[in-house]
Amino acid sequence: MGHRQLEGNEGPREQKDYQAAEAAYGGGFPVKIKNVSPNNRKKAFEVIVNGKPLLFPYARLRVRPDADNRVIRAFVDPELGNEAFTYTLARGQEDSIHIDQVLEYNRDPNYFRDLLIYKLTIEAQKCLESSGLSRREIVRRLGTSASQFYRLVDQTNYRKSVAQLLALLNILDCEVDVVVKQKRSHGHREARLATPGI
Repeated sequence: MGHRQLEGNEGPREQKDYQAAEAAYGGGFPVKIKNVSPNNRKKAFEVIVNGKPLLFPYARLRVRPDADNRVIRAFVDPELGNEAFTYTLARGQEDSIHIDQVLEYNRDPNYFRDLLIYKLTIEAQKCLESSGLSRREIVRRLGTSASQFYRLVDQTNYRKSVAQLLALLNILDCEVDVVVKQKRSHGHREARLATPGI
């Protein structure tokens, strides 16, 4: 089979693909914003996500405040499932910020781990569909049980490791490339890691 490539900067921007992964953040509990407050001195929102304080700077907003048009109100928005907050400026402009934007900015490691787990699971499902191997043979080669195998290919299960998924992909003759890019103002440095093919 061909190989599949994962970009180091891929994932959080693909909200539609990874909505399920967000539900796993914090050990399997739904990701919710508990509280938000504007801090005009820091020029950032102070956001509480699952008990963890995070900052989201005004500079990342689409509708930005300034000295003459300050943030006058911010609240966790129940109409958006408490997964976003809405803010209002003095002149009446309003916008909402989704939790994935906050987590992406803060580069939360648990969030990105779950996104990677989700992405690898989806790719494993695709490889499984096109593989000529029987489920029994895959289970035998993994050295696991049928129930553990089905948990491994369940994209809503995050109690598994990247190593387990890589082992499955290897059995399915699917090579994985991980490209890590370092963002710089004058360019980027790229490092490529690849799993060996069978």
